[in-house]
Amino acid sequence: MRRIILGLSMLPMIALAQTLEECQQAAERNYPLIRQYGLIEKTTDLTVANIQKGWLPQISASAQATLQSDVMSWPEQMQSMLTAMGLDLKGLKKDQYRVGIDVQQMVFDGGAIKSQKEIAKRQGDVQSAQTEVMLYSVRKRVNEMYFGLLLLDEQLKLNADLQASLASNEKKLASMLKGGTASESDFNSVKAERLNVVQQATSLQAQRQALARMLSVFCGIEAKAPSKPPREEAFGAAVLPLEGDRGELRPELRAIDAQLRLADVQEKALDAALKPKLGVFAQGYYGYPGYNVFEDMMRRRFSWNGMIGARLSWNIGALYTRKNDKAKLDVQRSALHVQREVFLFNNHLEQIQQNENIERYQKLMADDEEIIALRSSIRKAAESKLAHGIIDVNGLVKEINAENSARVQRSVHEIEMLKEIYDLKYTLGEK
Repeated sequence: MRRIILGLSMLPMIALAQTLEECQQAAERNYPLIRQYGLIEKTTDLTVANIQKGWLPQISASAQATLQSDVMSWPEQMQSMLTAMGLDLKGLKKDQYRVGIDVQQMVFDGGAIKSQKEIAKRQGDVQSAQTEVMLYSVRKRVNEMYFGLLLLDEQLKLNADLQASLASNEKKLASMLKGGTASESDFNSVKAERLNVVQQATSLQAQRQALARMLSVFCGIEAKAPSKPPREEAFGAAVLPLEGDRGELRPELRAIDAQLRLADVQEKALDAALKPKLGVFAQGYYGYPGYNVFEDMMRRRFSWNGMIGARLSWNIGALYTRKNDKAKLDVQRSALHVQREVFLFNNHLEQIQQNENIERYQKLMADDEEIIALRSSIRKAAESKLAHGIIDVNGLVKEINAENSARVQRSVHEIEMLKEIYDLKYTLGEK
């Protein structure tokens, strides 16, 4: 009946259990930085759309009024001749006015707009990759809290077992006290030890509650019962032994690759800047004077004026800095390659350390079961000796604590080994 009740009481905990992968995915979705992806994508799309508008006609309107110190006029001899003929030609006025529109259409830009679009896209890729790097670090923080919770759960279970063992012996001593075969001090000693263990449980429970709260807030889900990864599954995640340099899946390397691709399109933009540009234009204005100056010299009236044409331009100023600009890009690439090598080197050292730790815990765990079996046998013998008056209560308590300590060590070794395995997965970039 007791087992049935215990099993039913565990059902809510089982239903609320979360795997490490579920917590990691929830944390990534819940982390505020995740919204950065959408912002980067939207900004990139708007930037590309604005650059694409470079192919649309460029329209500008202007208005001006000027007062000149001198204007075009008839030669004095011609003025005299025209006056003699009865014609009064005053010439151009010194105050002039113009309201016009200028329309320009790019026909060939040498690939400049295309290069600018590619640069904008690659810059967006770099920002997304850098955001991914920051989000990936969330997994490491989840690992720390998740395995911390697992360790506290194991310690609470062992604490409960220790309380049960001490309570059982306390009950036996109470019976022996009534029979006169045990002293009250022996009974009080075991009871005091049990209460001490109860206090430890209270402290552990408080730590667990605080850590569970932190993990829940971090992941955005209620983290109550973390599920311990099966040992076989965990070993499948580890790579033992190491086979050359691993870690190519890490987002830090993808961020470096994105920066290298950005440097490539920036170099292509240097080539596009050297090519000539061809465009057509149309200009029109209403004002005085117009294009027909002689007519305006005679009549001094506002008129409509316009022209269309084509314009070929070639700015060779980019040649002056081209060599230095390409050299700067080469230096940038070299720095990125060095950064990549440094990351892989340090990553490989981490893998070596983590694999060594995993092997160490494997060796420790190989002896843990035997130590626990021996300690359990010694504790049972001590209980028998106490019943026959061979040893005192302090000796029994010592053996009970020694057995519990061995079980705690086994749990610590197991949880630490599982954590090292998943830290190795993190180091390798595996999900």
